Amino acid sequence: MRIIKYLAISIIGILVLDSCRKIEQLPAVPFIRFDKFVVFDTNTYLGKYKAGRLEFYFEDGDGDLGLDTPNQYMTDTTNLFISLYKKKGGIMVASTDNSNVYLPYPSYRIPYMERLGVDKILKGTISLTFLYLYSSPGDTIKYDFYIKDRADNVSNVASTGEIVPSVNKTYTK
Repeated sequence: MRIIKYLAISIIGILVLDSCRKIEQLPAVPFIRFDKFVVFDTNTYLGKYKAGRLEFYFEDGDGDLGLDTPNQYMTDTTNLFISLYKKKGGIMVASTDNSNVYLPYPSYRIPYMERLGVDKILKGTISLTFLYLYSSPGDTIKYDFYIKDRADNVSNVASTGEIVPSVNKTYTK
């Protein structure tokens, strides 16, 4: 009988100690990490095109990532910002052409996200697809990108590395 009593007390003690684990804490400033970029063929109602899909990992310690549906009172309507670089003469140069085929828009919108409960940390993967109306075989590009949360905390800048948009391929870190 004593052994069962000590065993029960030990199990209860282990369960109590395990339930007292500290909640993971991360900084309020978002963190991002480039995971992969995939170039592929796609069919649309307009025809066959090249496309690129950017995938990256994110963490936000206070869980205030994403924006509500835009309305007339909002000043910020985008929170994912992308810069395009194009290789010229062997050097990556920032593209200043706003109509560049490899970057349809310089900023995008991450939808509103919120976790309920004590642990507000958000972690996950974001995927963004670009449709290239045309691409030249000799072009080499790269993207730099960052995100901003609702408290205007700006993440680190992540980069894709060099991409050849005319060749179907998966590019990783």
